[in-house]
Amino acid sequence: MNDQLTVLSHPLVGHIMTELRDQNTSPHQFRALVRKLSMLLCYEATRDLPTVEKQVITPVAPAQGVMVDQSKLVFLPILRAGLGMLDGALELVPDASVGHLGMYRDEETLTPVHYYTKLPPQFEGRGAVILDPMLATGGSAVDAVEKAASYGPAWIKFLCILSAPQGIEKLSKAYPDVKIYTAAVDQCLNDHGYIVPGLGDAGDRIFGTVG
Repeated sequence: MNDQLTVLSHPLVGHIMTELRDQNTSPHQFRALVRKLSMLLCYEATRDLPTVEKQVITPVAPAQGVMVDQSKLVFLPILRAGLGMLDGALELVPDASVGHLGMYRDEETLTPVHYYTKLPPQFEGRGAVILDPMLATGGSAVDAVEKAASYGPAWIKFLCILSAPQGIEKLSKAYPDVKIYTAAVDQCLNDHGYIVPGLGDAGDRIFGTVG
């Protein structure tokens, strides 16, 4: 769609997405699948992280390797659904810091309501990766990026399990420097702002609160 967008293309990603969409997938299974997919998204999003050289001693001989300064990275899950992606991201980058962005969608206006921000010290100048399973209307994503950007990170990336064209367009236009990583792009949004065919409400399915 655009240079900002990376859509994972891999048979395993397609397999996981199919299981996530299935309404018969249990909350326990759903959480495990989100964790796996978040690891794959994080792997792709951290492809360009800077490294420094380091020499180690193998059982055979000295070897030259590289290391990532994980302290330069901050994961920002959007509460509450973004918490489902956090463990997978930390599996790959365990020494990254974690902040939290609290917001919910007003079901009548479909606009985001912000209620909480907690960022780690020395956030300025570090890379920020925002985690949210769904990029639907794009309202929450734009609001989250705006909030994070106001604290001066070096860069921001947005990771989501599933996205809609409307959300991608809105975030891309508002923040053309923010790269978006997603496992799938669906057809459209329905009248209630849900992605179609989608997978339902990600937060409800992660935490087992489906009505």
